[in-house]
Amino acid sequence: MRTTLRLLIFLFLFGCSSPKHHYSIKEINKEIVSGNFTRATELIDSLVSEGQLSEAQQQALLFTQDSLHRVELDFNKTKDEIINWIEKNRLFTPSDSLMDSWEQSKTLEFRIIDGEKRYFRNAAPNIFRVDASARVLSLASLPSSDVPHDALLTDAFNHKISSDTKGKYLLPEKSMKVRYTLTVNADAVPDGEILKVWLPFPRKDIDRQTNVELLATSQPDYILSDDKTAHTSLYMEQKAIEGEPSVFWADFQFTSRGEWFDLSEIEVTPYDKNSTLFRTYTAEQKPHIGFSQAVRELTDSVTRNAETPVEILQAVYRYIAANYPWASALEYSTIANIPEYVIENRKGDCGQVALLLITMLRYKGIPARWQSGWMTHPGEVNLHDWAEVYFEGSGWIPVDISFGRGEPVPIRPGREFFMSGIDSYRLYINSDFSGDFYPEKKYPRSETIDFQRGEVESGQWNLYFDQWRYRMELTYR
Repeated sequence: MRTTLRLLIFLFLFGCSSPKHHYSIKEINKEIVSGNFTRATELIDSLVSEGQLSEAQQQALLFTQDSLHRVELDFNKTKDEIINWIEKNRLFTPSDSLMDSWEQSKTLEFRIIDGEKRYFRNAAPNIFRVDASARVLSLASLPSSDVPHDALLTDAFNHKISSDTKGKYLLPEKSMKVRYTLTVNADAVPDGEILKVWLPFPRKDIDRQTNVELLATSQPDYILSDDKTAHTSLYMEQKAIEGEPSVFWADFQFTSRGEWFDLSEIEVTPYDKNSTLFRTYTAEQKPHIGFSQAVRELTDSVTRNAETPVEILQAVYRYIAANYPWASALEYSTIANIPEYVIENRKGDCGQVALLLITMLRYKGIPARWQSGWMTHPGEVNLHDWAEVYFEGSGWIPVDISFGRGEPVPIRPGREFFMSGIDSYRLYINSDFSGDFYPEKKYPRSETIDFQRGEVESGQWNLYFDQWRYRMELTYR
């Protein structure tokens, strides 16, 4: 978090030549690093109110201020609240020394904000997802993760059929109808202010997702991006009415079909290293895909005995699945470098480990890219991220490293099905991360990496997640 905010301050400072501004920025940065969020916010307000900043400089400072708010929302638990959760759900009282050890290992995440130690909102359940020694202290079951019911995968795998591509198998199709609703809180903006909303919508540029159709919308006028950007969206506007929530919804349907590649059957030919595809998907994509020393050293160690692209994928996938357990994540917009965060904190949710896998594979010269949307399993509907890896001769192969973690699955590949496969319960929305929107979004995003919940802004500023709520209602057909 500190690195992210300091980076924003640096970018602002770089474009600001006034010595008075220079001093103010240094003071703001000092307060942020010290955890004095209230003082930093006051200094930002003072500097913006002077009216001497360019629009870009003002936005950079306002986003820094916004980021402080985001961190405060994420770190909103006291020590007593953490202990009370453990006592209620794990049936024991942790000692001060045990709490200290969890903090030192970064199992229990906290920040010092305005002189108070504040813990991550999901820090308590994360302890028992990440720390095996903590789990043995209780007989309670492991807190839930993002892994779906495996019975659906077992049934689907047993009914797969061969495709025209050698080593590729298709799973049974699943058709779904969706009502997606986004509701902005009453009085989130002044009466009469125009709210601008981007709702997630299924992409049409992938064989695994077909029969996409928009059925109805809450607003008669809308703009459908039609895969023009990395984030497929449905854009609508509405005037806010004092005292009333503003509701946006869309009905749509689509068909999803999973697939699996038997890695023992496919033939990987040499990459065309001069192709646009190879150059694009083996490149760094900073700040979240970078070949840092930590990434290089880890990848080289993990893949030291791997020679072929398939062997490299297997080595990286198995290492991540075995060493980085799933944990509820901080908001991505508050993390400076997500793969580095996973390595340092030894845990990660679906998108975090997907970015680490993509980064490690790209460093080894294997094209890899981001995909995300929703997992739509009955009873397990949630946001989800995964990846694709490109093998010459076979094309793009889905890889869901997060689903590779968990209990054994009674099918031949086991959990390694997800090393080269994906199930049929998916809603695919994003072909990359941190992309643009159509129409363009003016103000900073609530989610700077992904796009699954939606985005909202007014004529004045972005509306963060605490100012609206979303709902996905699915019907299986």
